[in-house]
Amino acid sequence: MTQDSDVLIAGGGLNGPALALALAQAGLRVTVIDAAPRERRAADAFDGRAYALALGSKKLLDALALWPSVADQAQPINDVKAFDGRPGEGVAPFFLHFDSRELEQKPVGYMLEDRFLYRALMAQLAANNNISLISETSVISQIEIPGGIEVTLSNGQTRKARLLVGADGRRSGVAERAGIPREGWDYGQTALVAAIEHEKPHEGIAYQLFMTSGPLAILPLTGNRSSIVWSERSEAAAAVETLDDADFMALVRPRFGDFLGEIRLAGPRFSYPLNLTLAKAYVAPRVALIGDAAHGVHPIAGQGLNLGLRDVAALAEVVIKAMRRGEDYGTTFVLDRYQSWRRFDSVSMALGMDAVNMLFSNDNPLLRAGRDLGMGLVQAIGPLRRGFMRQAAGIAGPLPKLMQGRPV
Repeated sequence: MTQDSDVLIAGGGLNGPALALALAQAGLRVTVIDAAPRERRAADAFDGRAYALALGSKKLLDALALWPSVADQAQPINDVKAFDGRPGEGVAPFFLHFDSRELEQKPVGYMLEDRFLYRALMAQLAANNNISLISETSVISQIEIPGGIEVTLSNGQTRKARLLVGADGRRSGVAERAGIPREGWDYGQTALVAAIEHEKPHEGIAYQLFMTSGPLAILPLTGNRSSIVWSERSEAAAAVETLDDADFMALVRPRFGDFLGEIRLAGPRFSYPLNLTLAKAYVAPRVALIGDAAHGVHPIAGQGLNLGLRDVAALAEVVIKAMRRGEDYGTTFVLDRYQSWRRFDSVSMALGMDAVNMLFSNDNPLLRAGRDLGMGLVQAIGPLRRGFMRQAAGIAGPLPKLMQGRPV
């Protein structure tokens, strides 16, 4: 088969370009097909989107030579504090505190705005001769052919490769065309996201407040700014979305509290519905799924992008090692190694976050007492607490080399 590329990647958000860089650094020829215009996400203005990058994800960015481009814009997360509470009533007596000084590697993670990470990825893609980027174009069909896969693009062109990677989100067309079914459910919640400026410094502390309608995360950005992710029941969230900025902040203040002094809106607001969606398989002949195409999860622990980058690291390692051994890395014989490595971890994490959301998003007094006691016990038992911390930092379990900061 005459190949246009070794690997085709459908999806140009964050996971797709990161995988392209990892594969290209090993000499593979990669084409990234992105439905969105490049300029839309490369703008200078802050649009409120930011990510909690686990320490393991930072190491991957190091290994891909991306971290120096974004380090100055990254805010270290030194501590994580989780509380149970109601708006305006303060917090429950039991809480959970992850202090990065307890880890052998620190900090727990970093907050990084989407615009900085995306621009760094695009600059690296443009500078790499092994990568081609096709923007404002989508994959509309795919068919397995001898020795590879052929895709047809929305611009009428066709491309061939040994492997097609679906990095095209929760409604992955790659997964659907490959016959991979999905399962999941709607949470009846909507995430309301905004950036807040505050009077007092946040000291690099991330807060998770569990309220009866859904969790509120307050995540430190550079300067005296924080990103909030407020999960609210969808009917109530729809009403909040219609409010002007002043009325929106009137609702936020009793939830936010006054521990950071006076607060005000620091950018646009946006929202998205919350659901769980899991692909029943991560691979098919000549196809592999990464990121939200494989697992769309609740943002309660900020692990969505981190799970996707773990997929990137694992798939890159499987493909590169197979290529060096002379194996056909597009076969299910090889791709099953990636699925075996990643599926249990990502499904376990997704269902764990689902369980935490259900446990805390209610006001049942028995459940409230039980969960507060549970947080108190975890806080009191050092080895258990540090185990949770290592998991949150992305440095637990059998890690791919890139997540250790090492080249493949």
